[in-house]
Amino acid sequence: MKDVAALARVSLKTVSRVINDEPTVNVELAARVRQAAEQLRYQPNFGASALRRRDGRSSTIGVLLEDLSNPFSATIFRTVEEVANQRSVSVLGGSLDESPGRERQLTTSLSRHRVDGVIIVPASHDHQYLRQEQEAGTPFVFVDRPPSLLRADQVRSNSREGTAVAVRHLIEVGHRRIGYLGDASTIFTAQERRWGYLDALERAGISADDAIVVQDLRTIDAACDTVSRILRSKNPPTAFFTGQNLLTMGAVRALRGAAMQHEIALVGFDDFLMADLLEPAVTVVAQDVAAMGREAARILFQRIDGDRSEPYRVVIPTELITRGSGEIPPAR
Repeated sequence: MKDVAALARVSLKTVSRVINDEPTVNVELAARVRQAAEQLRYQPNFGASALRRRDGRSSTIGVLLEDLSNPFSATIFRTVEEVANQRSVSVLGGSLDESPGRERQLTTSLSRHRVDGVIIVPASHDHQYLRQEQEAGTPFVFVDRPPSLLRADQVRSNSREGTAVAVRHLIEVGHRRIGYLGDASTIFTAQERRWGYLDALERAGISADDAIVVQDLRTIDAACDTVSRILRSKNPPTAFFTGQNLLTMGAVRALRGAAMQHEIALVGFDDFLMADLLEPAVTVVAQDVAAMGREAARILFQRIDGDRSEPYRVVIPTELITRGSGEIPPAR
């Protein structure tokens, strides 16, 4: 920075203000500083800067999600990134792949990078290991799933009620035999959606049949194979509810492969790209994923700015979007 200041013929403080994008710097001076920095190939060292600053902040946050390639995770990351950019804060991201070990590994790595806070879709079921970092001043905001054995902020949607609404919708159309495809049974949201499914059946006086309730499905192919197998059974369902977007895609593929997309009703949890362009278009329970990301970012930066109030527990409502596939009446 001293070299840049000397070449630009300005003070060290002016260089610092330009690098930190302070708007009060004279336009001509800022241009000279940037030209000098480019000529000297100067890059600011934010790690060193954090050590020098009184508040110890690194202007960096971490976002740990289930799978950054999944549309759900990608939307959360992008939304958080947009909020962070408004504060000139960088975002480090990672995928946990439902691995508790990877969760601990990545949270440890982020701590070593001195991030100012972490937004996390957790994979483990014991977050006591984060207490030391939390007490040291690093805030954690849990998204989609609550923390376990740790008092911390959380933002999630109402998975149980959203699922119950979807299954009740199928029952109102006339279905009494409704198959269920669920994510890993260890995941909090998968458990909530299964309970929502059972709640709706019980309320309608319908007994659940384990033969058409399948959990621990993780991929499009697994969902496709499962639906195909159930359709070949002696007493297949007249409708399916799928517990997340990849499973819905697999169910769509299986129904189209059997030429039964106009005979078997389908409602999925989570909207997905081009669901409205299929034939029939797919009825979904839509989460406001962007709202979850924005709210998580808002709370995190509020904590970074000094909020020490009791942990927040924010529940974002879901919406049933009827498009056609969930309105197919039972053929039998």
